[in-house]
Amino acid sequence: MDTLLWYWEITLDYIAEMLPCMVIGGAVFLILLPARQRKLHENHLSSGKIRETALFLFVMFCTGLASLTVFPSGFWTMRHWQDAFSGSGVLWPFIPLSQSVSNIQWMPTLFRTDITLGEWGLYMMMANALIFLPMGFFPNLLWRRPKWWKGLLVGFCSSFSIEFLQLFAGRSTDVDDLILNSSGAFLGGLLALLLGKMVPNLTRKFQVEVRYGRETGDSKPAPGTGAGQL
Repeated sequence: MDTLLWYWEITLDYIAEMLPCMVIGGAVFLILLPARQRKLHENHLSSGKIRETALFLFVMFCTGLASLTVFPSGFWTMRHWQDAFSGSGVLWPFIPLSQSVSNIQWMPTLFRTDITLGEWGLYMMMANALIFLPMGFFPNLLWRRPKWWKGLLVGFCSSFSIEFLQLFAGRSTDVDDLILNSSGAFLGGLLALLLGKMVPNLTRKFQVEVRYGRETGDSKPAPGTGAGQL
């Protein structure tokens, strides 16, 4: 029980660190919303409130994830900024790229039996997989023609980009993270596919719809349209 409480406290700390960037991402989304809606209208498409809400949450999650991964550790905490402005710390640690590259963990250790994870290692392993669930879930929910490989592809590309950018943020670049992130996104994509099979009428509300009728002169959705695009 003590371990679970400790895990919960760590998770809350990470969520608090994500909030500043999540607020920024949400604000940018709302600012650009009218322009996006006009663009959809010009293309005879519509995005309902359910889809826009899901997209809003996904954008906020992505910016929150960026705050935890592509910035120096603890960058968005109050203590970090207090130390930086007081002179007792640096705002952004500059580490030579050659040093960052030399510290890359190229060989995976996930399948080695001679390594003991410990409570912290176990938490990080679970967190690296679970935090990428939305990276596979939302694309398959919001995009047209969901496929099993889309979550894996989005997760791998996102994780690879993050691991690359961490070379410039004083963070560790680890092939284990790439494997765990991609696996979590793949699982998230499968969950979206399962949801689509169970409640197809609900999941259709998360995709862009083609407006047809008197306004467009169409009697049915046009084939090959961009329905489901972001």
